[in-house]
Amino acid sequence: MKDRPFRMKEPSLSQKGSLLRVLCASVVGFLFNTPRIQWRMKRFDPRLYQIGALTLLLIYGIFALNFEVTPFRAVLLLGTAIATQAICSRIKGVAFDPRSAAISGLSLALLLRSDSIWLLIAGAVIAVGSKFVIRVKDKHIFNPTNGAIVALMLLSNRVWVSPGQWGNVAFFGFLITCIGGLVVNRASRSDVTYAFIIFWSALVIGRSLWVGEPLTIPIHRLENGALLLFTFFMISDPKTTPDSRAGRILFAAIVAFGGWYINYRLFRTNGILWSLAGTAVIVPLIDLVLPAARYSWGREVSRLRGLAVPPHPETAQPRDLATA
Repeated sequence: MKDRPFRMKEPSLSQKGSLLRVLCASVVGFLFNTPRIQWRMKRFDPRLYQIGALTLLLIYGIFALNFEVTPFRAVLLLGTAIATQAICSRIKGVAFDPRSAAISGLSLALLLRSDSIWLLIAGAVIAVGSKFVIRVKDKHIFNPTNGAIVALMLLSNRVWVSPGQWGNVAFFGFLITCIGGLVVNRASRSDVTYAFIIFWSALVIGRSLWVGEPLTIPIHRLENGALLLFTFFMISDPKTTPDSRAGRILFAAIVAFGGWYINYRLFRTNGILWSLAGTAVIVPLIDLVLPAARYSWGREVSRLRGLAVPPHPETAQPRDLATA
């Protein structure tokens, strides 16, 4: 066999497998069976977990998987996003909060590729700036990272997303899943994440069964780090998903079907990215039909800490302590 990493004859691989099983058990126990630790973790802003998770993924990708991004470009994207947040906050007269901008910068460093450094800078500016410009009823429409990537792909053929850079390493996929599950549960948006992955898996596997493909093909398509990153860190954005649970499940179904149709009927790449951007436009309509309390980072953090958040003077809604 030429694919040496998957040969199981060497004792070291067996040892690694044992260590992986121990690690899996440890992480699962950490997430589900340690109430004291979970209680302490819930007292922190969910965005801090997302920043930490994305940072770890980026470091692992650059130094272990040889991502097509240099540390300089990653730092440049992060710095540009935070600087744009600072400038827009000053213009709008709101408090500067770098956390959401940091998430956008790190996400772009993980996904966006270009041979032009200026297009990367433009992506960071578009991602953060769109939160302040494209809004309906004081709620921004597009996920910042998704909106920036789709906008640049529409405007230029010199940008792309490289899903193949992640490989199909089981350990890395498990790492993303665990950290992503941690993030979405802290952000109260696990429903849209799990709904999307169920719908997407059903569509991909169902198509393969319909055309007579062996199950190894759809399973291989699902073993993709970029897909997991999209599922746990992009579609789960609580500020750009519908307010109600029913609305979020409907939203996940539409995104999944749209992405599947683009990939397998229109035969275009990055279907889920295009689908998420298109479906985001109808989120205000979903909120109108299926209304619920709007998510607020400030409200969520204060609820977890047992604090009260002063309501907005005009809307009587809990005050949003951050712009994203």
